[in-house]
Amino acid sequence: MRFSVALLGKTVLTVGVGFVVGLIGTIMHRSVQPWGLVLALLLVLTAATTARALGGLVAWIGFVAGLGVTVLALSQEGPGGDVLIPSGPKLGVVWLVGSMVLAVAAMFLPRAWFSDAPRPARPARPVAGDAVGEPDTTQ
Repeated sequence: MRFSVALLGKTVLTVGVGFVVGLIGTIMHRSVQPWGLVLALLLVLTAATTARALGGLVAWIGFVAGLGVTVLALSQEGPGGDVLIPSGPKLGVVWLVGSMVLAVAAMFLPRAWFSDAPRPARPARPVAGDAVGEPDTTQ
């Protein structure tokens, strides 16, 4: 893989997307239980898959870095003692672990799903009843 300015731009973009997804998911995972968590996790999976399709492994790493830093930063206690991801309820733990597991799951999707190369042509199969030497009777 060669380094290019376009790849650097895509990576910076996916770091920003990871930040936004982490922020939105952290806020929304507790909103409407359990559907807020389900939607936040689906957002992570969709964004991680899109980041991988956009720029390959390097852009995906940028997304995971942005997501991980944001989620971990928002799980810390704030200056007033507020916590967005409490460690007690299972919902917070599922968000912390689930967001990383789904982001990593996007890396293990088949490479062919993200390839723009055309598939090789399939060899022609003989049609039933089309044996060598038999006349064509479909007219």
